[in-house]
Amino acid sequence: MTDLVDVKIALLAEIEAAATPDAVESIRVRALGKQGEITALLKTLGKMTADERLVEGRKIHDLREAVTAAIAAKKEALETAALHIRLASETLDMTLPALREPQGSVHPVSQVMDELAEIFADLGFSVATGPEIEDDWHNFSALNIPETHPARAMHDTFYFPDERDGHRMLLRTHTSPVQIRTMESLVSSGQEPPIRIIAPGRVYRSDSDATHTPMFHQIEGLVIDKGINLGHLKWTLETFLKAFFERDDIVLRLRPSYFPFTEPSVEVDVGYSMEKGQRVIGGSEGWMEVLGSGMVHPNVIRACGLDPAEWQGFAFGTGVDRLAMLKYGMNDLRAFFDGDLRWLRHYGFSALDVPTLSGGVGA
Repeated sequence: MTDLVDVKIALLAEIEAAATPDAVESIRVRALGKQGEITALLKTLGKMTADERLVEGRKIHDLREAVTAAIAAKKEALETAALHIRLASETLDMTLPALREPQGSVHPVSQVMDELAEIFADLGFSVATGPEIEDDWHNFSALNIPETHPARAMHDTFYFPDERDGHRMLLRTHTSPVQIRTMESLVSSGQEPPIRIIAPGRVYRSDSDATHTPMFHQIEGLVIDKGINLGHLKWTLETFLKAFFERDDIVLRLRPSYFPFTEPSVEVDVGYSMEKGQRVIGGSEGWMEVLGSGMVHPNVIRACGLDPAEWQGFAFGTGVDRLAMLKYGMNDLRAFFDGDLRWLRHYGFSALDVPTLSGGVGA
């Protein structure tokens, strides 16, 4: 058996004299690796008798433990010394700006949705939602839209194959079905109006050009109460548009129109002025149509289980994408859905620095 004391003294001396982590690692491999000196000693135990193995095995084990501990201590000492040298020699300029990590953007449609919800919350409206896959009754019939109306035509509406029970399912063409479902839910629960809701969401129509896309976003409002008239509608829309466009010189013009679900029906135009060759909402140099509205048709109120002789209301609807285009100066609706990061970086909003209307209506 090799003199283990001499081996131990030699290895510990080499470890102590090592000047770099690489030198320490070289000693570890030479002593404890698969072909190492101590590993070779351990392999000799199999040829010894039980008594010899008891005595020599303890010695070899002590040698391995001593060398292992010395290597670990030396590595720690060298790493600590290297760290002190690095701390003493390196400096960090705390005045330099931090590198900006890539950040996502809030899409203009999402931003406008939030602005609308904030404005109407100040006016006492709650947000209501409904399914995007609707049945024919909620999307058309309950809204007093006759069977012969062009909106029901296949070239305008995305229909699904007819159900076995004869029901026709479709992608909703407006968010007006949410108004029907809200009134139905109120009646079925045994409650009575008032109702004040907005219904924002995606809608679908078979159309595509610079100002139309097969899928777009709409927001509709509904008020049901006693004694409601067109004056309430005009004030609500005027207050909403002043808050949204953040201008006090908003002027509205209501023109008679026709919608199956309202009577009387009115188209709402907003005045605009020309600034640097562009139309800007506000003033009265010209007129621009922004939404449709009217008093809820008695047939619609009756279809939902309410008495139109007792309850009246108004409804209005407009395109969220169109509002975004008007407020933030965009001219092609198709770009909203192209997924072009360059467009989104230009027109999008930082999640940490989005514009807010937290001042409230009338601020």
